[in-house]
Amino acid sequence: MATFVKFTLNGKSCLAEEGQPLVAAAKECGVYIPTLCNYPGIPPKGACRICTVLINGLPATACTTKVVEGMNVQTSTPELEAFRMAVVEILFAEGNHLCPSCEKSGSCELQALAYRYRMTVPRFPYLFPKRDVEAWHPKILKDHNRCIQCKRCIRGIHNEAGQAVFAFGKRGDRVVINIDPETSKTVSDELAQQAMDLCPVGAILRKEKGFDVPIGRRKYDRTPIGSEV
Repeated sequence: MATFVKFTLNGKSCLAEEGQPLVAAAKECGVYIPTLCNYPGIPPKGACRICTVLINGLPATACTTKVVEGMNVQTSTPELEAFRMAVVEILFAEGNHLCPSCEKSGSCELQALAYRYRMTVPRFPYLFPKRDVEAWHPKILKDHNRCIQCKRCIRGIHNEAGQAVFAFGKRGDRVVINIDPETSKTVSDELAQQAMDLCPVGAILRKEKGFDVPIGRRKYDRTPIGSEV
């Protein structure tokens, strides 16, 4: 039998299942906590840091923090919102995100958060890195220019044999998320679509499938990110 605990969320008393991830518990209580690396059903990593909240006055990631009795959580303060906006701006500045020509435009979570925080031009200088586009895989195109290294694909995409399709390559500031050239040969259309849907940006695309949803009907065209909470 599940044990429920009481905690304080933005000054209001809430109930949640003990040990439940805070980001999910907050959603059930009607509070949206933005995140890019977290995804239901795969282990949390706290990679993007956008879900940072204050727990008993100290910053912590909501996706990796489990609900316990008596915790006091603040999800939105001027400082937290400024921090989240800065992270979004940095992600745009350090990559090559050309939204008007991206197949994921309108369904991209990074783009949707930029709209949410009313980002216009990042305050940080654009790096314009030289990154590859892997187009030789049978079913998947991997655009490293758009990758934000959230690790969703590493944690969530495995072939029928249980092998990871994606993995880290290189080190330090040159680290990239690659597709195993041998494992990618066995990727089905269904798994390629799953990888594309799991990616929060347009870094992973299923080949021969793009721009199939017209402007005006895309995921965030009519309702902003977080409005479902």
